[in-house]
Amino acid sequence: MIRMQFVICSIVGLLIAASSGQSSLAANAGQGKRLALTYCARCHAIDKVSPSPLKIAPPFRTLHERYPVETLEESLAEGIMTGHPTMPEFRFDGDQIGDFIAFLKTLE
Repeated sequence: MIRMQFVICSIVGLLIAASSGQSSLAANAGQGKRLALTYCARCHAIDKVSPSPLKIAPPFRTLHERYPVETLEESLAEGIMTGHPTMPEFRFDGDQIGDFIAFLKTLE
């Protein structure tokens, strides 16, 4: 009897975690995509197949090959600055950072 209760509680817990995580991730990733469209798509490819409009701008789908995208959190909060003059400096707030990282993870 105790074993059956444990199994049922475990299954219910997994279902709740999976459903809440997926809906939250989908909403955040969607907002992250809107941020990418607004701030990044003029230069970077933000999908899984297109080339970047600006050749020196890496496609977002390849960022995870260079480093874990989570490591961008601090740079996004403090302001991304690069060594080339064509990329503007910009900052995201905490919610935007989470959304943007969630979007980048959909491209992995």
